[in-house]
Amino acid sequence: MLKWFKEFFYKMSPQRWIFVYYLLALFIATIFLSFPLFYRGIKDIQLIDTVFVAASALSVTGLTPVSISETFNGGGYIVIMLIMNLGGIGIMALGTLIWVFFGRRIGLRERMQIMVDNNQVKMAGAVKLVVEIFKTLIFIEVVGAFIYVIYFMNISGDIGYSLMTGIFLSVSATTNAGMALFDNSLIEYTESYFLQFVVMLQIMSGAIGFPVLIELREYFSRRQKKFRFSLFTKVTTSTYGLLLAVGTFFIFVMESQNYFQNDSWFKTLSNSFFASSTTRSGGLTTVDPAFFADGTQVVMSGLMFIGASPSSAGGGIRTTTFALLILFLIAFSRGRERVNVFNREIAQEDMRRAFAVVSLAVLLVFSGIVSIVVIEDSRFDLIDVIFEVTSAFGTCGLSTGITDDLSAPSKVIIMMFMFIGRIGFISFLFSIGGRQHELPYHYPKERILIG
Repeated sequence: MLKWFKEFFYKMSPQRWIFVYYLLALFIATIFLSFPLFYRGIKDIQLIDTVFVAASALSVTGLTPVSISETFNGGGYIVIMLIMNLGGIGIMALGTLIWVFFGRRIGLRERMQIMVDNNQVKMAGAVKLVVEIFKTLIFIEVVGAFIYVIYFMNISGDIGYSLMTGIFLSVSATTNAGMALFDNSLIEYTESYFLQFVVMLQIMSGAIGFPVLIELREYFSRRQKKFRFSLFTKVTTSTYGLLLAVGTFFIFVMESQNYFQNDSWFKTLSNSFFASSTTRSGGLTTVDPAFFADGTQVVMSGLMFIGASPSSAGGGIRTTTFALLILFLIAFSRGRERVNVFNREIAQEDMRRAFAVVSLAVLLVFSGIVSIVVIEDSRFDLIDVIFEVTSAFGTCGLSTGITDDLSAPSKVIIMMFMFIGRIGFISFLFSIGGRQHELPYHYPKERILIG
């Protein structure tokens, strides 16, 4: 029996190991959040809700059936921040840092797991990438916390409140966790444009992709005039900027005569920009999405479905996947077999992966929506369920307010989507499909009618 277990674990793919690691991390996080000493007064929270909060923090989503500020105390806040950082940086990244600290050699298997956990396509430089990600993320969190502490000190004058609130908000925004020590996210700061701007910068930093941040740092730190950004950075930033602009435009136009009809154009534009940026995976919001029109919620659901960039703290199908889909459709409409962008040809393997991710993600999200509608017996509007499921899949954390009213089976479904969104859809597919191998033979080819 022992030999069988050794062979079983030895043959496990890196994707399955990542899946197991996150399940184990969820179990440990749930145990910690179950301790009564982390709660205000008498612990009054069901086990399913404890697991939900742990899963939300670990997957850096932000959906929660309870009020974080009213349920947990200072010790609970610290535990949740640690879990958010674990999810934002990545389990294998933190594990690697611990191995490096104790001088342990990073083997081939560990490097493959690091590659999978960070959505990389090559193992070369994996350990260096992890160290750079950690340094970059911590730097952004420290700078953000410093700004927030000063900001809240000027408002409240309470150093203890300012420290805890500022640090928690910085960690949440940078890791795109979407949690805040306010009962209504950042809605009370809807006219605090400076705070909104800093939070948006942190959300973008956590969602645009860590390799992009590292390249930008190298670009500004180098003295050489010539610096070539990678194709990943070019595609990611272009797609990210386009989605941000398109989302802002639609929200601004559709809500100018609805929720924002009595507001100035600047306030409308600022909050529309924030709403668009937070759909990348931020979760923090200055406007309650429940008050938006159905059309706006549909647009935001689509943006959350796309999610953040690969090798970031966000989920969804990822911006590069969406970009490859659009580029293929453009090339196909022009009768071209090859997909080119920025004077480079996209590999066919990446195109196949992009189509597989989009197709299966649509089926998965559709199945989740139908399942919750059936389970809840139409207790919620369809648009609310769509919004909730896409928010979980994109590890965004926005909600129209139905999270705490969901039944236990529906909460389990939402947790599954948060989990899949965090580990990455490709990693999830490979983890359930086992090791990948090509068949050693070919069948005769035959054409079929399409369209």
